[in-house]
This record gives sequence, structure tokens and C-alpha cells, in this order.
Amino acid sequence: MLNRKTEKILTNCIIENKENVYRLAYSYVKNKEDALDIVQDSIYKAMDNLELLKNPDAVKSWFYRIVVNTSLDFLRRNKKVQTMEPEMIDVYCPGAEDVYSDIDLKRTLEDLPTKYRSVIVLRYFEDMKISEVAEVLNENTNTIKTRLYQALQLLRVKLKDEASKELM
Repeated sequence: MLNRKTEKILTNCIIENKENVYRLAYSYVKNKEDALDIVQDSIYKAMDNLELLKNPDAVKSWFYRIVVNTSLDFLRRNKKVQTMEPEMIDVYCPGAEDVYSDIDLKRTLEDLPTKYRSVIVLRYFEDMKISEVAEVLNENTNTIKTRLYQALQLLRVKLKDEASKELM
């Protein structure tokens, strides 16, 4: 009976957070099809390992952890080439006339090491609390706070450097 109830909780979590989960996967792989594959693999892994979920109340962070780990596994397996979608080529084209600061932020965020980027994405783009980020990444809360602070410092420095390059 407990397994059936847990399965229903997981199913509801997936349905309620489907856009966020897709966005999370996409933030790692930058490709629609790969992100969808990661979401599909994550759902399969979650359903297949449902008995490992000790606390059904923590199903969201447990599932997000599966998505993050599946994304990182995908990146490790496919490290050689990172494809870019056609609409993104126009955005990054060197001859583009419009330069937007959010593009600089996105590019700078992509340049961050994974341990910092994960914290930023989960905290600010997925709007998770520090404790939830810690649970998803399986880290201590203080470690997440430190990484968040360091990540923001790195972003600040890199964005400042980008801005000074544009002024030259």
C-alpha cells in the first residue's frame, strides 16, 4: 500500500514540476532533444528505484537530484561535442548588432564550473530554498551557502570583465 501511495506522490510531483524539470535538464545540456531524453531517463530511474525513497515528503528534491545526476552523467558521456540549436546560433553570431546583458549572464553562467552553476540554477532559476538545494545536490547546507557566495562573486567578476571589454 505504501508503494502505491508513494508512486502516486511521485507521479503528481512529476506532473506538477514537468516544466521546471525540463528547464533544469536543459540548463545543463542546452539542447531540447537531449533535455527531453534526460527527463525521460530520470522518470524511468525514479519509478524503477521508488523503493529507495525513504521519505515520501522529500520526493521533489529526490527527483530533482535524479535529474541533476542524469544530466551530469549525460555531459560526461558526451563531452566531446556540444551541439547548438539553430536559433541559438543567431544569438551568438559575432556579427549580431544587439547585445543584451542577459546573454552575457547566460554565457557567463555556462562558463562557471558545474558545482557553482548547479547551485545558481537551482537557487535562482528553480527558486529553491538553500536547504532544498543542499538536499538535491546531497551536500551540507553550509557548503551550498559557501558555493552560492563564491559563484555570485565569480559571476560578478566575469560580468564586470565582459562589460569593460565591451567599452574598449
